[in-house]
Amino acid sequence: MELRTLRYFLAVTREETISGAAEALHVTQPTLSRQMMELEGELGKTLFLRGKRKISLTEEGLFLRKRAQEILALVEKTESEFSASNTTISGDVHIGCGETDAMRLIARAARKLREAHPHILYHLFSGNAGDVRERLDKGLVDFGIFIEPVDLSRYDFIKLPVTDIWGVLMRKDSPLAANTTVKPKDLRGLPLIFSRQSMVKNEISGWMGDGFNELNIIAQYNLLYNAALMVEEGMGYALCLDRIISTSGDSPLCFRPLEPRLEVGLDIAWKKYQVFSKAAEKFLEYLQREIADSQKGGRGAEE
Repeated sequence: MELRTLRYFLAVTREETISGAAEALHVTQPTLSRQMMELEGELGKTLFLRGKRKISLTEEGLFLRKRAQEILALVEKTESEFSASNTTISGDVHIGCGETDAMRLIARAARKLREAHPHILYHLFSGNAGDVRERLDKGLVDFGIFIEPVDLSRYDFIKLPVTDIWGVLMRKDSPLAANTTVKPKDLRGLPLIFSRQSMVKNEISGWMGDGFNELNIIAQYNLLYNAALMVEEGMGYALCLDRIISTSGDSPLCFRPLEPRLEVGLDIAWKKYQVFSKAAEKFLEYLQREIADSQKGGRGAEE
């Protein structure tokens, strides 16, 4: 299986027609059709459902699309690392993260590094812990930021000197908004929008106690933004971390922390025995410096 064939395959999945993909790739339609038939023959699977107006993917085709995207992303990352200059620090730093205000610490380190080495390009991937872990394991990101509790026994990691607080995102005109905190009894009977991560459920279950199984969970979210829109439209209340969604100014939303207070730590992790590019190695150096300065209570020394 050649990389060119994978690129052709992805073009067909994007354009949804052989003719459209052939035009985008600047190849003839018969050539592209033959390449796709040979790919199916090589894999022994039917990848396309060929309709009258457009092509759709079979289950095997959907799987190959995901793998092809990962393979080509890793190839591009590797090529970028090898093409980086030996005399100047340049290249790419790939970071996977969930939605957390801890990104401010990462951003400060990145800004200072970019001021000293302006040829570094940052790539941010947003996803839940499972998404970030998968990309970290496959080498598609250099670093992953994880919200505790999380099993990082397979990785090297640094605990970040920041914490996030669990609470409830709600409309400002909801009855619960009159409270300064949210207690377990306050959630009984309310329509709740909940994170689908299993470790999050375990954390909230421990806080909630015996009443967790009685909660009225009406929806689950991967990332919070769309869930916040559901809250804004009056669908329910979202259990989430603070400072992810703005609740200031004209926002119709507000955040109330849980009581008893439920805080979570955050970690940045990378594969054990990882061989970093110069750019990624320098980023880790600057981040460690930023963490040390933060722990000392300083603002961070500028280089």
